[in-house]
Amino acid sequence: MIDLYRRESNSISNMAQLRFFPQAIVGGKGSYLRGDDGRQILDFSASWGAASLGHAHPSVRDAITRAASDQAGASYLSSANEPSVLLAEKLLSLVPERSRGRVWLGHSGSDANETVARMVVAATGRRRILAFKGAYHGGTSGSMAVSGHPALKGVEKFSGLILVPYPDSYAAGDPAAASAATLLHLENVFSRDLRPEEVAAFFIEPIQGDGGLLVPPVGFFIEIERFCRRHGILLVCDEVKFGLARTGLLHAFEHSGIEPDIVVFGKGLGGGLPISAIVGPEPIMNYSPTFSYQTLHGNPICASAALAVLDTIERDELVRHSAEVGAYILTSLTKRGSGLELVGDVRGKGLAIGIELVGDRASRTPAKIQTALAVYRAFQLGLVVYYVGSNSNVLELTPPLTLSKSEADEGISIIDQALQDVSAGKVSTDLLSSFTGW
Repeated sequence: MIDLYRRESNSISNMAQLRFFPQAIVGGKGSYLRGDDGRQILDFSASWGAASLGHAHPSVRDAITRAASDQAGASYLSSANEPSVLLAEKLLSLVPERSRGRVWLGHSGSDANETVARMVVAATGRRRILAFKGAYHGGTSGSMAVSGHPALKGVEKFSGLILVPYPDSYAAGDPAAASAATLLHLENVFSRDLRPEEVAAFFIEPIQGDGGLLVPPVGFFIEIERFCRRHGILLVCDEVKFGLARTGLLHAFEHSGIEPDIVVFGKGLGGGLPISAIVGPEPIMNYSPTFSYQTLHGNPICASAALAVLDTIERDELVRHSAEVGAYILTSLTKRGSGLELVGDVRGKGLAIGIELVGDRASRTPAKIQTALAVYRAFQLGLVVYYVGSNSNVLELTPPLTLSKSEADEGISIIDQALQDVSAGKVSTDLLSSFTGW
């Protein structure tokens, strides 16, 4: 075990740790991290998408320096501050008219989704919330309570929560069949005593992340939107992981052609700093003063970093770049994966790509151990990539939006080699003894 990793284990609680290999980092620039052993490691996770512009991006660094050199307080709790106002105004200009009302700023996607869950119930008087099985909306009590990921099975759920299956085109064998099955399930839920008019909101991920990087069938969310509009249900879009250029469009929900009532941002919004945002209609967002607040909400340094991220996405045309480099990676991985029985499916949009690993393509049995071995082997070869999925068998690629094609080629080669080594039985399962992952 490397020294920094051992020192951490002797000093820091493991309650906030999700570990896949003994990674210990002392620095990083662009798409690369620097380990305490001196290795330059290509980062295909970007800290689960949070380091959206890569590491030490000049725009983010300069914005932080300016904000800290002439600091407009530390909060918007009891005082307006310019960076938070500028950020709110920018976010309002980026969302559909339907959600263009007010902005709430927090620390993470978790506190934002928890706030939405409390807010929609309080503001509408309706006591039910719809969400998807496999969804991970955060790690606070309130956000876990409206999540459907199996990793949270021991967590107390919101008493009015209704979970429905997210359409999985690969598992169903056909996108239309996957869509039809979920819509039928939804219809059956409300064919009994439960009435749609009891539901305050439907929480959706336009691409499901931790549930397995599932891309919904074409037209599926149009039907969900129609259902919500018909019954006055607020459509809440969790863009925390895949929003803001990640999928080759500015918003992931744009792929489905829908307009949510409430949009939740986090992770990549801060370019590596802790900040989240809720954008929604004024009557909901202004339900009550002091309804959801913490002292450092609206922190001007974090808000300045977020503004720099949004400006850089626009200035450097990162939406287009994400679409182009992502399509290149998707095509390359699909071609290479076709020769490996271990690779069942390669899917994604832009720079949000998943590789589902299976025992064999006929049964599509989840290859959980092989997936864990693959990310460990990739780390040995110089690449950071993690896995997700309700069955822990999907490699998730969320590299910096600034990733170059040459860096993409390097990562693709390492993934290919790692999968070949695992398929050939060259990677020992003993490596996993201290790393449980999901």
